[in-house]
Amino acid sequence: MNLKQEKIAVLLGGTSAEREVSLNSGKAVLEALVSQGYNAHPIDPKEYDVVNLKKDGFDRVFNILHGRGGEDGTMQGLLEQIGLPYTGCGVMASALTMDKMRTKILWKAFGLPVAEMEVVTRDNLAQLDPQAVVERLGLPLMVKPSLEGSSVGLTKVKSVENLKSAVEFALKFDNTILIEEWLAGDELTVPVLDGRVLPAVRIVPEGEFYDYEAKYISDNTKYFCPAGLTTEREQALAILVKQAYDAVGCRGWSRIDVMCDAKGDFRLVEVNTNPGMTSHSLFPKSAATAGISFEQLVVNILELSAQ
Repeated sequence: MNLKQEKIAVLLGGTSAEREVSLNSGKAVLEALVSQGYNAHPIDPKEYDVVNLKKDGFDRVFNILHGRGGEDGTMQGLLEQIGLPYTGCGVMASALTMDKMRTKILWKAFGLPVAEMEVVTRDNLAQLDPQAVVERLGLPLMVKPSLEGSSVGLTKVKSVENLKSAVEFALKFDNTILIEEWLAGDELTVPVLDGRVLPAVRIVPEGEFYDYEAKYISDNTKYFCPAGLTTEREQALAILVKQAYDAVGCRGWSRIDVMCDAKGDFRLVEVNTNPGMTSHSLFPKSAATAGISFEQLVVNILELSAQ
């Protein structure tokens, strides 16, 4: 069936901490589809029971929900149960990559480079020994929730005295917290579209790291694409990113974040299985560098939707 003859639901909004970002991404995706003659409609799961999509005549889903409830395997499972093809990763890859801790454990098992970390949960918080953590991982440290996206709940910790309060702050967002060695080098993000690694984007935030403000609000965050890497390093990064993408079972499209340590060695950070598609978003920036317009990108992602 010609996709232009299908009724397409653009899932946007939702109930996660990234709702506003998803609404913006969804608006851009919807406009791109409608402008090219697709029968696309906005569907916000906060206001509409997605179980009814097939009954209401929808044939396919462009899922641009971010965060929990849309990017963590639950929506993917529901869509498979009702028999609707959808964009992006399947149930397993979506669920796994939403959990930063287990993603990193898997990558490490494959021999791929990740930051050294300590895992803290609500249950073992009382056993946290900040001094021992600092002795093992050094200072500064990054503290982050394992299951949140869009840099929600992150703190840069510069002294042993501030570590416990940063962990307690992150525990407001999730039951599992990662304390990681600080990666002082370049911050990069690398999109993958249908197994093809697109040009890396180098991120230079105005502040000390790429937090929510830098991602979605600040106009002073700088993005460089091409990233300014040597040909050899760009190739090495592309190989690493493809290995990381395959290891967790991604399909369709995803964006993989990578940091460099003080020596310039790459460290895998996380996977975004429904990357942002807003005016500040990095997947479209990279695609444009590769000669793919925003409209072409949206249609390409739709065409990759699982059967």
